[in-house]
Amino acid sequence: MTDSLARTKHPTVSPQEWRTVRDELLAEEKAHTRRGDELARKRLELPWQPVNKDYRLDTDEGERTLTELFDGRSQLLVYHFMFGPSYETGCPVNSSMVDSFGGLVPHLHARDLTMMLVSSASLPKLQAYKRRMGWDIPWASSANSDFNLDLGASTTKEQMREQMQQIGGREVNIAETLEGLPPIAHRNAAACGTDVLSYICETPMVSVFALEDGAVYQTYTTTWRGLEFLMGYYPILDHAPRGRGEGDDDWQSWIRRHDEYGQP
Repeated sequence: MTDSLARTKHPTVSPQEWRTVRDELLAEEKAHTRRGDELARKRLELPWQPVNKDYRLDTDEGERTLTELFDGRSQLLVYHFMFGPSYETGCPVNSSMVDSFGGLVPHLHARDLTMMLVSSASLPKLQAYKRRMGWDIPWASSANSDFNLDLGASTTKEQMREQMQQIGGREVNIAETLEGLPPIAHRNAAACGTDVLSYICETPMVSVFALEDGAVYQTYTTTWRGLEFLMGYYPILDHAPRGRGEGDDDWQSWIRRHDEYGQP
């Protein structure tokens, strides 16, 4: 055992002991993988719901229907990126996720899946931010559509205030409730150039659709921690010695836009 290892505060063992505990964990990891396979099968078995509303979103190519957003493929995965009408820039955490999407797109296309972003901010705002980030993934605006509202990815301020009242079960002080939100909400709202209430009116979400015989169906949706399958850095950090290094008080507070690391 080297001096450097002897000085660590982390438990240390002999190579033989390490192999024993590693093999025990490996058995659990394999069971976890098999459970993941089972959940994947159950996702495929979910019933579909028809999408009957004629949604039209603003894109770089002009107004396009939901059917047209499939871009000739039979599957569509939409990431509802948190960029509300009052935001000046996109959410930093959402931005950290999208950084890795571009390299995935060709492989997804090979499996008949189109992947794109949708936000409720105006198209010019999205286009400007996309240029800054250096992304080439398609990004549509739902500013002139009920798409994000209907799917639950966006909420009006009035609806959000009503939800807060309902959750509180009594007359609540909205300002105090907002002040009591986790630090990440306040930091990200400031980073987006908007107020906290406007910031939380947007929800990070994935919506998945299928196109068959000209009809569109919603097949799956998930949000919040369900989105970690899109956060490429988390699985990597989960396998590193110090893990994610996050506590309840600093959850995701380390995440920046890729051009902002090293800044205060």
